[in-house]
Amino acid sequence: MQPALMRRLSLLPVCTLLLLAAACGPAPTPTPADIDLTTVPSESPQAAGESPVRIHGEFSYSNEFVTETYYVEQAVALVDMTGFVLRDKEWTIPVASQVLGFMDLDADANQATFFIDLPARPEGQFNDVDQDGQADQGVQIFAAAYSPNLSGGPYSEGDDVSEGWPAYLASVTTDTENEDEVTGGKLMVWAPDDQQQFPTGFGADGLLFTADDPVGPLPAGYTAIDLDQQPFAQQRVADVEMTLYEPQDVAIKDFSGQSYQEAFDSMFAVVRKEYAFNGIPGKQPDWDSLYDQVEPLVAEAQSQNDAYLFYRALHAFTLGFHDGHVGLDGGDYANQYFAEIIRGGYGLAIRETDDGQALVTYVLDGGPAAQAGIQVGAEITTFNDQPVGDAIGQVDPPSGPFSTDYALRTEQERYLLRATPGDQATLTFANPSQAARTVTLEAVSEHDSFLATFDDEDYDPNALPVEFRILDSGAGYVRINSNYDDLNLIVRLFERALQTFAANDVPGIIIDMRQNSGGASLGLAGYLTGEEIPLGQLEYYSDKTGQFEPSGVRETVRPMEEQYSFDRMALLVSQTCYSACEIEAYGFSQVPGMLVIGQYPTGGVEAEVARGQFSLPAGITLQVPTGRFTLPDGSIFLEGVGVQPTLRVPIDADSLLSDQDVVLQTAEEDVLRPAGAGIEPAGPPTLAGLDEAESALRGGATPAIEDLAGERYDSYGQAGQTYTYTVALEESRPLLWLNGWCGAD
Repeated sequence: MQPALMRRLSLLPVCTLLLLAAACGPAPTPTPADIDLTTVPSESPQAAGESPVRIHGEFSYSNEFVTETYYVEQAVALVDMTGFVLRDKEWTIPVASQVLGFMDLDADANQATFFIDLPARPEGQFNDVDQDGQADQGVQIFAAAYSPNLSGGPYSEGDDVSEGWPAYLASVTTDTENEDEVTGGKLMVWAPDDQQQFPTGFGADGLLFTADDPVGPLPAGYTAIDLDQQPFAQQRVADVEMTLYEPQDVAIKDFSGQSYQEAFDSMFAVVRKEYAFNGIPGKQPDWDSLYDQVEPLVAEAQSQNDAYLFYRALHAFTLGFHDGHVGLDGGDYANQYFAEIIRGGYGLAIRETDDGQALVTYVLDGGPAAQAGIQVGAEITTFNDQPVGDAIGQVDPPSGPFSTDYALRTEQERYLLRATPGDQATLTFANPSQAARTVTLEAVSEHDSFLATFDDEDYDPNALPVEFRILDSGAGYVRINSNYDDLNLIVRLFERALQTFAANDVPGIIIDMRQNSGGASLGLAGYLTGEEIPLGQLEYYSDKTGQFEPSGVRETVRPMEEQYSFDRMALLVSQTCYSACEIEAYGFSQVPGMLVIGQYPTGGVEAEVARGQFSLPAGITLQVPTGRFTLPDGSIFLEGVGVQPTLRVPIDADSLLSDQDVVLQTAEEDVLRPAGAGIEPAGPPTLAGLDEAESALRGGATPAIEDLAGERYDSYGQAGQTYTYTVALEESRPLLWLNGWCGAD
């Protein structure tokens, strides 16, 4: 989708998102005293000279995930600004107006150079912006902007349209707190003759292309307009230089050069004001209390000049949230901290069932638990003289924060059995079909029991972002491993999976999103439905209004041009699908006929984090969401709730102790069930008479049972063999039952 770099750059780092329709702060606005609103300025900005034939320039960026992770087909473009003139964020940029340019990216330096050769006669839309009330042909207005390719051909069309106007790495700067109004930068304008006029300033309202704009004459051909000069300057040189701007809101907030105390205070002031879930009960921290708790830890790190203590202070800060999107990357300091916590254990791991049983799911060979006779499948009933459920609930896991209670509980189970080597714990347990016993275990240095609690046995860091195959049962299986990768590759691989499944006439498909930590939602569900699927409305805090304001239009999953249909479909979810994975999963869940299967909902971790990236001293980085998604009733979209299974697989002894993927097995059984299975027919079939049957056969319009059945057989004729055909009928209809036999003569 020439990634909505205009509409909603909705793709962001490490966990969520929505690409940045962001921008820089507004340029100084002239007042009525600065500009005569009734006449052309006494010094006309009209420039003589050569009409431009090329744009060249450069840009730099701090958030490299867009250019270095999501997009590999890099380009810049001359972008028609009609959407801005109309203030229509859903205005689709026509293919005819698109002019692509070359971009040379230096990923190591986070910068790029580019050029765009201007066509002799552009094909943009004409806009009459002289504000004189008379109908004129007008001018074509363009900006230069970063415009990588997401899918399909190089132009923005079909499934890959761009809408609105550019606000990310564009030659104009925009005000993100005021509907992305243009505030500065440069435009390229083309006039068909020398009789057109163009604004020479923003006017009293500070807005461009409104009724109070002062205007002046414009030469025929191309003219570059510098909006940062007052009055606007016109440039007429063959090769015009333009800079593309990374919006200030999207740029990483770099406090790494400050002291520990200064950096913490700078970061805290931003987060306190802009945190995405301010005002949401149960989500907004007690800011004063949190600061009072953490600031002394920062002060101690400052006084001792200790980077590790600074990391520990920031870690305590993150635990003050109820939000899984709040994340801290402490590098070696984090490794040191967590290695100390998990280095000791008792040689076993547990999981709770739906009814509260704590079952042993792993025992380390030769470890303390094994030596005490504890077996896989044993039930732990007490831990240090407490009911084990109470003991689990008292654990304060360091791996937080968490958006949901089920995520917290899972981590409490994992960390209950971590200890310092030499620590002791008393457990009461009962092995299967044995009496209960109480033992005292001494922790040893081991972390295998901790690693055994991760549900990622088949995780492969080198895997493609999308993998697919046809299972032995005949069902189509596609696993979306990540949305944080080459987005073009993700789209192409997913559609290739659907093409393969359709070509092989699979009885149903399974979409597995259980191990996907997010990235950029791509609306892949649009391949499976012709109906638009509404999503959330992105909102950010506005300094101007003091409250959260909508940013852009409401997100949707749009139907793709190519559509694929399958009789049965299942989506696999778990709490390890979070952020953009959840938006993708939600889209799939809304496809008619889709069954959502899992033991847990998705993670319930959904917000926008592009504007909440902080670079702090000692190489530490912090992420805090600043954008939230809401529904029309004002409620929060997905955060803390997730995508719920419509068929929940129980968490019980059978599923916990199975060496099979019980969720996948459940899905496979479902998609292999013939459509209509389990539905009682209204009555038995009736057999038509000879004349009626012959007429149906000769007419050619009546299908045969074999044509509608899900079963296929390579050959027939084995004596005594039964061939089953299952046909789903929404209503009674004639079918041909074709059969024959062989005789000796």
